[in-house]
Amino acid sequence: MNIQIIGTKSCNETKKAERFFKERRMPFHFRDLNEKGLSKGEFENITRVVPPDDLLDREGKQYKKRNLQYMVFNIEEELLNDPLLLKTPIVRNGKEVTVGYQPDVWKKWNE
Repeated sequence: MNIQIIGTKSCNETKKAERFFKERRMPFHFRDLNEKGLSKGEFENITRVVPPDDLLDREGKQYKKRNLQYMVFNIEEELLNDPLLLKTPIVRNGKEVTVGYQPDVWKKWNE
């Protein structure tokens, strides 16, 4: 099991995900999107499971700050260039990926 949590330190959903794995003593690696975004390869691996449209946080501060609701844009390009547009947390376990707080899926990973 190689769990990776991708998010930001200020995101409450990401904090809940970290707490979930800590309480179950499941080791994980945390990646802060404020420090480093996703590489093209990582993004492609994630989008094999989750469509890019589902990764875009249309309710987030960054989306509104950039006024993207009024623009036509390439979702993949914007997500790669501005990782703060991603919905968080993105939790990876090998080829499996979840977006948001999904403890029911994560419990199955620990079985």
